[in-house]
Amino acid sequence: MKITKVGIAGCGIMGSGIAQVCALAGYETVVREVNQNLLDRGLDKLRASLGKSVDREQITQEEMDEALHKIHGTINLEEFSGCDLIIEAIVEDLDEKRELFGALEEVCDEMAIFASNTSSLTITDMASVSENPARFVGLHFFNPVPRMPLVEVVRSLETTDEVFAAAFGFAEDLGKKPIECKDNSGFVVNLLLVPYMLDAIRAVENGVAGIKDIDQGMELGAGHPMGPLTLLDFVGLDTTYHIADIMFNEYREKRYAPPPLLKKMVQSGMYGKKSGRGFYDYSGEEPTPADLNF
Repeated sequence: MKITKVGIAGCGIMGSGIAQVCALAGYETVVREVNQNLLDRGLDKLRASLGKSVDREQITQEEMDEALHKIHGTINLEEFSGCDLIIEAIVEDLDEKRELFGALEEVCDEMAIFASNTSSLTITDMASVSENPARFVGLHFFNPVPRMPLVEVVRSLETTDEVFAAAFGFAEDLGKKPIECKDNSGFVVNLLLVPYMLDAIRAVENGVAGIKDIDQGMELGAGHPMGPLTLLDFVGLDTTYHIADIMFNEYREKRYAPPPLLKKMVQSGMYGKKSGRGFYDYSGEEPTPADLNF
């Protein structure tokens, strides 16, 4: 299975990042959004990211120009018709993903590989509505995509060896470090990371230590590049809540259950860095621990 042209469904934070690395690796890349406004915002973010890479001398201006030349933005699903691989990077909602893949089957070649960037749903759930589930595979990239080296390549019970090998080789061709994962909710990283982050929230709830002290404890004591509460703000508390809820419904284990404090913060619009307030307040020059008053 030779991959020369890649389609990316979704041009948000993850989709635009995936499109960027695909284009830099020399792939013709079609990136699609549901409306022109979202597409323009995503492509602007992609150009800005490439520009920063030039400023940091990670790529040349010529490489940036070549990458942009290989990227084609669209709002028409039909333009995925010539793609050898389509990577879904839309909202983490099973029904919406199933609907997308159902539509893709109407426009894509029967040999095209369907991949999902899901972080918590199973590939089997998405492929169950397809007449050809053997072509489905997981390609879970990490944020920020241009900098994070890992890709989890997920094999379902029905993924063929040829499809898996093509997806694994594609990730390597992007300059990433792929690992093979079984099709369980959370795969490897989130299976271990989500309970760790939720336990940090429970430590705040139980008064084990202050927000900054918990973070510094894991940074200085465990050698982590950032503490779990800072990481939660970076990932997004709303995103974490949604992922944890999916994983709890899958496993029914308490360690995946979203703590009450996380739910209250999400209900209050405290999503983390993107909303300006989470476990830290980002309104000043430097983040400061938020006064949660719970």
